[in-house]
Amino acid sequence: MRTTTGADRAEIREELSRTAYDLLVIGGGILGTSVTWMAAQAGLRVAMVDAGDFAGATSSASSKLVHGGLRYLQTGNVRLVAENHRERRALAADIAPHLVKPLTFLVPIYKGGPHGAAKLGAGVFLYSALSVFGDGMGKVITPHQALSKVPALRTEGLRAAAVYGDHQMNDSRVAVMTVRAAVDAGAVVLNHAEVVGLRQTGAGTVIGAELRDRLDGTEFGVSARLVLNATGPWVDHLRRMEDPGAAPSIRLSKGAHLVLRRHEPWKAALTTPIDKYRVSFAIPWEDHLLLGTTDEAYEGDPGAVGVTEADIAQILDEAGHAVRDSQVRREDITYAFAGLRVLPGGPGQVTAAKRETVVTRGVGGMLSVAGGKWTTYRHIGRHVLDTLAHLPGQPLGDDLADILPAVPLPGVASPDAVAMRLWTDRDPGARMDPLVARHLATHYGSIAFDLARLIREDPALGERIHPDGPDIWAQAVYARDREWAATVDDVVRRRTTLTVRGLDTPDVRDRIQELLG
Repeated sequence: MRTTTGADRAEIREELSRTAYDLLVIGGGILGTSVTWMAAQAGLRVAMVDAGDFAGATSSASSKLVHGGLRYLQTGNVRLVAENHRERRALAADIAPHLVKPLTFLVPIYKGGPHGAAKLGAGVFLYSALSVFGDGMGKVITPHQALSKVPALRTEGLRAAAVYGDHQMNDSRVAVMTVRAAVDAGAVVLNHAEVVGLRQTGAGTVIGAELRDRLDGTEFGVSARLVLNATGPWVDHLRRMEDPGAAPSIRLSKGAHLVLRRHEPWKAALTTPIDKYRVSFAIPWEDHLLLGTTDEAYEGDPGAVGVTEADIAQILDEAGHAVRDSQVRREDITYAFAGLRVLPGGPGQVTAAKRETVVTRGVGGMLSVAGGKWTTYRHIGRHVLDTLAHLPGQPLGDDLADILPAVPLPGVASPDAVAMRLWTDRDPGARMDPLVARHLATHYGSIAFDLARLIREDPALGERIHPDGPDIWAQAVYARDREWAATVDDVVRRRTTLTVRGLDTPDVRDRIQELLG
């Protein structure tokens, strides 16, 4: 696999400049990476660029869930829940069992709450039935049973709890592995490459893009028979490059999250009803506690979205509906992040807007796609590719072959087996600390053995980057050489868990900057 450091970026820019592509994907988030992966599998010559890092914005600011969508039952969208479940279970069983893990959820039922035990019991039973009971049977349990799973649960007024099963993941790692899968299938990709203009014929047809490498300022261009605008919150910005008079097609909703130190083990996550429609999540994740999310209209610069004091107060207050105050303290916050949901344009509150994918085609033939989620990202990629295959005028001709079904992501393996092998290596000098071994197994799968080989060659790479976390220096080197990490944030935020744990200290950042050169 090709790296993206120094001269390697120059080589990729040269390849992008001299090749005539079937498809240029602009945007490396959920939609862009999925379509690129699917298009490469289908045999297309495909390139993907992103102005920042892959999944560097909203796509790494999710609730980290791979889920069927329990709340969709509230609106009667049974078919959508069933579809989500199929994709969720495919990811967990066949596509990415090394990255997607099962997680039990409790819905606490309090006196005077928006939902009663009978309604929630029926809801979680139907929810589990729609997944063919693959995660057990949804049911209602006693407060004592609930406390055994979540000791931090607030007990005042607690009547019972509904139980159901879903999955979770580290969205940044799933994104990186998807980009790697696309490159393995033949795609050419480059991050930190900003579109500064579109290439158009005299008749106005879009046939590529002009770009600028944000790392060194180099300008270059890419030619393609079809351009896909998958820039998420920036989708209308690019549409206006094609047609200055293009009307808005989307609106944005901000979702903020907090990451806190966890004081005791949790065996389950919490889905706490706030009102008839909204819920608050409290999820054990990366040895910490993930809280959120908010849902409010956002009209500012997408690049400036962030977590406000009001967001922090709201999230802590809503988490406190079901979690004891001692477990949701402001001083325990290690990280706060916010992303933007891309929703169809229209009237009404963003909380009531449909979470669906919007596909439009501009006057110059550029296809724009917006809206998506990790659970169904493969399905959305296939849908977009099918749309490309049936565009008027057949811009891709007869080049679109069948997509291979259920192709796993790189590193697919049992995390337990990988961790055990790393921990019990025959070579005593190569044996890893069990916590580090488990961390690598659940973030890389069998690719963790590549990191183990780096450590054999240079034992110093087996040292922890920060003594309070499981990330090791081999990960930073691997991120630089094999995972397109070009900036410190690429490493600490999206290739490791240093930032979410609050361990990206100035010293750590300086050492990683030195490593990146």
